[in-house]
Amino acid sequence: MSTKETIETRKRRIAWRAAHRGMKEMDLLLGGFVRERIGDMDAAALDELEALVALPDGTLYNWIAGREAVPAEYDTPLLAALMAVRYRPGDYARRQG
Repeated sequence: MSTKETIETRKRRIAWRAAHRGMKEMDLLLGGFVRERIGDMDAAALDELEALVALPDGTLYNWIAGREAVPAEYDTPLLAALMAVRYRPGDYARRQG
């Protein structure tokens, strides 16, 4: 298997996991964010994204909602970009159609 195929397989796995989390709010927010950005990510960016996707929904949601401080090891430009996303209800329906 080539490196490109390996990265593409990894991207599909991460994208699926980001959109199928168990907490609908996180499915929409994280799934949409990943779907929009994962295409341009290299292996290092995927490592960072995979670490975020592996976090429990409650932890990640509390950081995004500003209910808890983000620990230094997760305070990255990627998380900052995710936290800057503003979900609009119509976005999800348009992307699914």
